[in-house]
Amino acid sequence: MSDETLRDFAKKQLKKKRDFKVYLWVYAFVVGLTSAVWYLTSPSAPYWPAWVILGMGIAAFFVGLDAYGKLGSKPITDADIDAEVERLKRKG
Repeated sequence: MSDETLRDFAKKQLKKKRDFKVYLWVYAFVVGLTSAVWYLTSPSAPYWPAWVILGMGIAAFFVGLDAYGKLGSKPITDADIDAEVERLKRKG
């Protein structure tokens, strides 16, 4: 695999990590904002911001997995391509 290919992959991974950190800040802001709205408007009502926290939390989990390479993202090597070509030849 060429150095340029590895650099491109590394750049994409670093961008994913940076974007994940930005997402966490947005998540914290939205949690704070919705909690403040709930508290100021109807503190005796059920805590509806829990739905926002849950939804965004699930998204944060998967974005984090992708950013830190736990979902199988790795550069595609020449060996991977050769193996896939061989598999397709045997299949067809």
